[in-house]
Amino acid sequence: MSYPDWLVLVITLAVIILYGVYKSRTTRNLDGYFLSNREMPWYVVLFSIMGTQASAITFLSAPGQAYTDGMRFVQYYFGLPLAMIMLCVTFVPIFHNFRLYTAYQFLEKRFDVKTRTLTSFLFLLQRGLSTGISIYAPAIILSSLLGWNIYWTNIFMGGLLIIYTVAGGARSVAYTQQLQIIIIFASMFIAGWLVVKYLPEGVGLFDALKIGGVMGKTNVITTGMQEGGGFNWSDKYNLWSGIIGGFFLALSYFGTDQSQVGRYLTAKSIKESRMGLLMNGIVKVPMQFLILMLGVLIFAFYQFHDAPLFFNQTQVQKVSNSKYAPDLSVIQDQYQVADLRKKQLIQAIAANGTSGISAENRTELSRVNRERDSLRTAFKGLVVKPEVGGDANDANYIFLRFVVDYLPKGLIGLLIAVIFISSWGSIAAALNSLASSTIVDIHKKFINKNLDESGDYRVSKWYTLAWGIFCIVVAQFASNLGNSLIEAVNILGSLFYGVILGVFLLAFYGKPVKGNAVFWGAVLGEALVIALFLLNEHNIISLSFLWLNAIGAIVVMVMGWLLQVFLFNKSIAHH
Repeated sequence: MSYPDWLVLVITLAVIILYGVYKSRTTRNLDGYFLSNREMPWYVVLFSIMGTQASAITFLSAPGQAYTDGMRFVQYYFGLPLAMIMLCVTFVPIFHNFRLYTAYQFLEKRFDVKTRTLTSFLFLLQRGLSTGISIYAPAIILSSLLGWNIYWTNIFMGGLLIIYTVAGGARSVAYTQQLQIIIIFASMFIAGWLVVKYLPEGVGLFDALKIGGVMGKTNVITTGMQEGGGFNWSDKYNLWSGIIGGFFLALSYFGTDQSQVGRYLTAKSIKESRMGLLMNGIVKVPMQFLILMLGVLIFAFYQFHDAPLFFNQTQVQKVSNSKYAPDLSVIQDQYQVADLRKKQLIQAIAANGTSGISAENRTELSRVNRERDSLRTAFKGLVVKPEVGGDANDANYIFLRFVVDYLPKGLIGLLIAVIFISSWGSIAAALNSLASSTIVDIHKKFINKNLDESGDYRVSKWYTLAWGIFCIVVAQFASNLGNSLIEAVNILGSLFYGVILGVFLLAFYGKPVKGNAVFWGAVLGEALVIALFLLNEHNIISLSFLWLNAIGAIVVMVMGWLLQVFLFNKSIAHH
């Protein structure tokens, strides 16, 4: 990076940290440290919810997801508005009326200590590992693009955010997320504007989208139905997995994950919490649509410009330094020829106007792009050879490769800063929630029940620091995830979210079901979800991870009722 880029990067990060420390003044007790004294207005709650949900992974990986797979990933969020409505009706008033610090306290009131502890443990395990990935994800990308040491990058990214998270608690997190979201959206808008600006003369926004559409990248709605008939259960993103699986995932994430519950428990009233959640349901889908559309624009941009064989140049270097260098040379030569043919075709289409792309040109362009994709696949085959030991997924590098190669000086620094601060927004909220659940659900329950307010405050800071170090350690040991990072985090969440949600749904709607039945129902449900995931990983069954959320929740509810009827006192039968 140039000196202007470094200057912009340092100034932006310094402003965020100083603003977080400045806003950190609050009462020195659990109410102040974890819930900002429950005095936040709805718009701060909204920004905090969005900042927690939209990590660096969202902004790094989503454009690459659209570049490689089209815009159908947006369907993943179709169940979210429905989930927000259900949360506002049921979850929010109960959580507020009980004056909870964590969602899991309610489960002890409704069931028993072991059910509360189990769900809290599942949350801590899932969120701790996910937060480690959230540190690793942008760090590995920055490391590859800028030549930074990955281990020091993890420590740097994790260490800086720990400063204001430990110092300021939830108040600091909420206000810095507000500033972060504004900077992020401004930066993404500038990047999108520049993509269109760099297109050839006479080719505008709608022309670029038309080109993306011709190449199948604007596939916003897909039904999941196969050509020969029947539903494709392994299809990751379609209308039904998005509405049903996405609904269960969003309901669990926003209703039972302390990193989100803690955001809207900071609101000054039930009304303010509801406003924040409902606005999130309204804003999130179009926001994700626009981020994915940026990926389509970048795809169209690379139709007119030389597209790298592989966007992660570190992996190309690994292969070129291996015994497979001659194979790489052949692939690169063939790719260069195909890329030249692609540019000739697309320029001819642009010259004649994209409004009437002929069937002949469409067919030829599709053929050339299939050839380029097959050459990329061949290269990926070299990357994963044991002698190379590389990462075959470069979807996470597409957007940043464009940033580094084409954006003017200063803006590169701003976009790199966006990686840091968007990462901080979600990680800081996660650390705050991990600490709150640890002290409230574990420490004050089993270790020291007699802490006073100053003791609560002091120990909370130590737990925040401890979880920060744990997540950095997880990031250090993270390796090839085998998915785009945005998928990896969501897959990990899907292993636990459905089961936790099933416990809460029984708490709200299954009044006759008691603690023993729901506890063992959750244990059996978690075992089944993990078994299904492993069977899918070994290609014994074919099932998209989104369905695990619905399966986990339904199995816990059904098993809870059945165990209560047939094993534990048969109280439902007499109800």
